[in-house]
Amino acid sequence: MAADRHTSWDPRRPETESDHKRLQSFVVGIRSDLEVVTAGLTLPFSSGAVEGQVNRIKMLKRQMFGRAGVDLLRKRILLSR
Repeated sequence: MAADRHTSWDPRRPETESDHKRLQSFVVGIRSDLEVVTAGLTLPFSSGAVEGQVNRIKMLKRQMFGRAGVDLLRKRILLSR
């Protein structure tokens, strides 16, 4: 399972080669998108409002799973503002 790969961090655990590979992969990703990462950390713009709406819709979708069709889900999304 994917959850088995993730263990809690323990500073006493010796580092492994796979730890170094994961860190190196992370650093390469940050460096390749450095301009975007910098903009995300420094500009005053935020996608928080959009993310909140997406979260609300996902919650409604989970609540309605297996209960009704798309038409009712659409009505609940529009009426739940």
